Amino acid sequence: MSDTPQMNRWLGGSPLGVIARLILISVLVGVILSAFGLDPFDIVRSVERLVQHIWNMGFDAVRWLWRYFLLGAVLVIPIWIIVRLVNAPRGR
Repeated sequence: MSDTPQMNRWLGGSPLGVIARLILISVLVGVILSAFGLDPFDIVRSVERLVQHIWNMGFDAVRWLWRYFLLGAVLVIPIWIIVRLVNAPRGR
């Protein structure tokens, strides 16, 4: 990833910082949505099947984190993209 001022402005910060914030927010939103009993995993069932054998090897902590990340990311990432597009500078 290039770290240009234009990219930083569009992303809302440095690329690694934005990625780290998106991951953290996705996990937090996933925990909240899970508490409400929502399960958007139907959207990502095929991805889960693809990597299921990895989780069966004893990576329970990774599985827990991945589940909440996906649960939150289903909402956080599209909303973030929409907000970035709506707030994009016009002209030029």
